[in-house]
Amino acid sequence: MANFRVSMLALALATAFPVCSDGQSLRAPETVLVQSGALTLRGLLWRPGGSGPFPAVLFNHGSGSPDASHPAILGPTFAGHGYAFLYLFRRGAGLSADQGTNSAALMARALAQNGEDARNELQLQLQEVELSDVAAGLAFLRGYPDVDGSRVAVAGHSFGGQLTLLLTERDKNVRAAVVFGTAAASWEASPKLRARLLVAVGGTDAPVFFIHAANDFSVAPGTALAAEMKRLGKVSRVKIYPSVGQAPSEGHDFVYRGLSMWDPDVFAFLDDLMRPWGVAVRE
Repeated sequence: MANFRVSMLALALATAFPVCSDGQSLRAPETVLVQSGALTLRGLLWRPGGSGPFPAVLFNHGSGSPDASHPAILGPTFAGHGYAFLYLFRRGAGLSADQGTNSAALMARALAQNGEDARNELQLQLQEVELSDVAAGLAFLRGYPDVDGSRVAVAGHSFGGQLTLLLTERDKNVRAAVVFGTAAASWEASPKLRARLLVAVGGTDAPVFFIHAANDFSVAPGTALAAEMKRLGKVSRVKIYPSVGQAPSEGHDFVYRGLSMWDPDVFAFLDDLMRPWGVAVRE
């Protein structure tokens, strides 16, 4: 974890003083502690310049440890648009590496020892385990000074996108959700996962924006989940963006690689739901 902290410190210093849309300098991110049961998780919290209370977004990274550059790509972007932003490191990941074993390592072990079916079953179990981490992160963010606890959205990537959908199913006060590449690598091989996520979107009250790059592992999850929400009369959007990079793994990382493409759409979606001046989702 020491190397990760050194990298994060360098990146935090490099991005400490960008400018908000209102011309004020952003604050450097704060390292915060989030209690999840017996675990003490860490996160990086960015706040906009000026005074709050601010709308806020909890971000759920994918399985395993995110690249050290990832939080510094997203944090200043959200804060620059006027949102407090918590990049929470779940158990075993990044700054929380000393708090258990991360989900990617556990699923890789199950795959190597017992095959794909065992890995897929474990993924469903880990959804429930790590849901407690993201719920703790949401509670922390709602109670944080300068955050308007009634205006909190959740975003997530890949496995973190799955957790985002489960969280919106459980917590009816989430204002909006944005998911990037959710279940893209597992959708085709795991019927139980497909069924679970279809149930989750059927139980959410929050509008959801589903996002994929065209060269993601699969764009079927976002398309199918948005269609299910539409069938049930719920508010959702889905957009398939142009490919980024060459390999599916690069397309799957669209949240980090394609920021300039998704930025206008995501913040139009969030602003319409989270700002005082509007409640309707722009089409």
